[in-house]
Amino acid sequence: MSRRLDKVNELLKREISSVVQKEFEFTGSLVTVSAVEVAPDLKDAKVWVSILGKGEDAVLEKLNKQHGLIQGRVAKRVVLRNTPVLRFVQDASVERGVDVVNLLDEVAKLPTAPPEDEEE
Repeated sequence: MSRRLDKVNELLKREISSVVQKEFEFTGSLVTVSAVEVAPDLKDAKVWVSILGKGEDAVLEKLNKQHGLIQGRVAKRVVLRNTPVLRFVQDASVERGVDVVNLLDEVAKLPTAPPEDEEE
């Protein structure tokens, strides 16, 4: 990926996070923008959102319905030739990470074989 796209991704992530935090309220859920992936032509952007709590589907539906409002707020703050069309997608990496840590804890509790004595 080019350096310019990396910069645009990071800038959009910061601005979208700010808009979502200030403009939206999600009861019972903590919503975080974890990454933004802009297409090379800067026309579309996939916004990865981590949702902790209940109502993941409702949160995604609300964000996708209001993507025009979010795009408008971002367009006022970020100077780009075209503001990408935003599509919100759930980022399940946090949940997968928690599952992996839990599995590792379970494996650590399993009995282990005694160490072999070295013969001299």
